Amino acid sequence: MILVTGGAGFIGSNIVAALADRGEEVVVCDRLRSDGKWRNLAKHLVAELVAPEALAAWLGRAPRLRAIVHMGAISATTERDGDLTAATNITLSLALWEWCAAQAVPLIYASSAATYGDGTAGFDDDASPAALARLRPLNLYGWSKHAFDRRVADLIARGRPRPPHWAGLKFFNVYGPNEYHKGPMISVVKRKADEIAAGNPATLFRSHRADIPDGHQARDFIWVGDCVDVVLWLLDHPHASGLYNVGTGRARTYVDLARAVFAAMNRAPEISFVDTPEHLRAQYQYFTQARMERLRAAGYDRTFTPLEDGVATYVRDFLLAEDPYR
Repeated sequence: MILVTGGAGFIGSNIVAALADRGEEVVVCDRLRSDGKWRNLAKHLVAELVAPEALAAWLGRAPRLRAIVHMGAISATTERDGDLTAATNITLSLALWEWCAAQAVPLIYASSAATYGDGTAGFDDDASPAALARLRPLNLYGWSKHAFDRRVADLIARGRPRPPHWAGLKFFNVYGPNEYHKGPMISVVKRKADEIAAGNPATLFRSHRADIPDGHQARDFIWVGDCVDVVLWLLDHPHASGLYNVGTGRARTYVDLARAVFAAMNRAPEISFVDTPEHLRAQYQYFTQARMERLRAAGYDRTFTPLEDGVATYVRDFLLAEDPYR
């Protein structure tokens, strides 16, 4: 049995789908609320659904778990409630770390590329306390993920108990099915597809840096299926403990992405530019690109999906389909 926290969310539900497809018994901890998240789970057998506030009690009586995959978090980069974010992204994560250490249960958890801040300190997934101390996240969400990464590194450096196998995953810009409940945090692929379907140009932010042309801000965009493959591989390879980037290792521009969406929808590209909102400019990343050497050195040798292929799959097999859910 595997517990997936945040299992009704975007990445979490894709992990649940993959685990169910290979016959695993999966328990989901999440809130469904009223925004249609239940549809993310509708196609797959879930052994039990546990409310977050009931998780501690459930763990006290849980059958032996094969692993916990901890994807649950407040993930909005615009979130401003520091107490709620800390309680969810730090305190709960530490409690799960301690429980897994005490019960000898593997733990895989979601970190984020937001921990790298503006990128001036690089994108090296070095898990040493000194390397982590150099990073400066730009928003509350990134700080909360970084705070937990740093505490994990500190606990390990102090020789404190740890899970028998653990991995923190610094996800870069993930896109794919089952993200439809995310509101303003939905991927740019989905937003551009909606604009194009409505007969409008794809709008992109202007660059506010003289050295970068409009639309040439770049991100490491990664297909959600590749993220799931990394999680499954880690579950199957208990030697590979550590903090790992999960990206493709190749940054692509927003213009590249928009053109890929137009191609997937069989439309000629038509792109317009708007100013980046003032409230976002101070925390706007102009470039992200995962260094993937550590995951590769651990033994992960699968090829990551090229942007054009991932976008085509997402658009044609999901967004343009009658049922867009995985």
